[in-house]
Amino acid sequence: MKTLRQLLSAEDIIQLLIRLGLLALLIIWTFVIIRPFVSILTWSAVLAVAFFPAFSWLAKLLGGRPRTAAAILTLIALGIVLGPAAWLGVSAVEGVKDLASQLGTGELALQPAPERVKTWPLIGPQLYELWDQAYTNIRAVLREIAPYLKPLAGPLLSFAGDAGLGTLQFLVSVLVSGILLPFGPQLVAVTRGFLARIVPEQSEHFLALAGATIRAVAQGVIGVAIIQALLAGIGFKLADIPSAGLLAFVVLLLSIVQIGPLIVLLPVIIWIWTDKDVTTALLLTVFLVLVGFLDNILKPLVMGRGLTTPTLVILIGVIGGTLAHGIIGLFIGPIILSVAWELAAAWIRIDSGAPVEKPTSG
Repeated sequence: MKTLRQLLSAEDIIQLLIRLGLLALLIIWTFVIIRPFVSILTWSAVLAVAFFPAFSWLAKLLGGRPRTAAAILTLIALGIVLGPAAWLGVSAVEGVKDLASQLGTGELALQPAPERVKTWPLIGPQLYELWDQAYTNIRAVLREIAPYLKPLAGPLLSFAGDAGLGTLQFLVSVLVSGILLPFGPQLVAVTRGFLARIVPEQSEHFLALAGATIRAVAQGVIGVAIIQALLAGIGFKLADIPSAGLLAFVVLLLSIVQIGPLIVLLPVIIWIWTDKDVTTALLLTVFLVLVGFLDNILKPLVMGRGLTTPTLVILIGVIGGTLAHGIIGLFIGPIILSVAWELAAAWIRIDSGAPVEKPTSG
């Protein structure tokens, strides 16, 4: 039997190589052109998938008007981005710049033990002494390591500078997601057709699994983390906490990687009791404690099937996404990596003959 090389003449081989080269050039060129918009388009698609259940419900409520429903959801999302999210972002940028300035000068501001702590019953004197010793020791350590921390000032300022671009990307993404919502069924059909060519027997399952995972992570992880960070930021501002926006951003990060915000909230609550009167401190403490446990209430409501993606995968997605795409990558990274993890795990289960869990729509 003749081989392919024997069946093709030299001229045919040259033409085939030219066609493949032109095709490769077209693909590479296309990627170069759309590369600046990859993060925006990806986040827009994620928002569209996450909002689609609410969009469908609202469209039915309005008597089958998908464009009106999409416009209403887009305006609500824009209001959130332009309102509390923008306020949190500006406050976080100011906090990052202040921290970078302190690192640049080698003088980090620390809170000494307030004198009023001594008047607390039972634990006051001991807590004051412990706080004062920790303050003294930490300042001594910071003086030693300050020269090594100065190089971090540049990256922090660069990160703060990218925040404006990140905000613009968020706005564009929300607008694009609003445009995509009415065309959801057509886009799903295109995706189903694409998957049918790659995994013809499991295309429906993989499509449902990808959608369920996107909604679970976008709503149950990213969405809940944003709500917690916004509410925590409001509490920090009401308490006049220094660098309230930066602390709220740290709450956002800790909530996304599933560590939880209590690491930040507990020191803040202690600071509040040293600085505020009893009534104000009590009210703020109750509010921040509720914020700290809010994820335990919201996640079961918005994550129908729960999240099976390991925390390490989400953490890698947060770090890698931020390094690759900046602020917006902080949210894209864990979602894309979670989808890839779930699809890979499902593929392995199918190949090994293990029972495959049917995804539920969230």
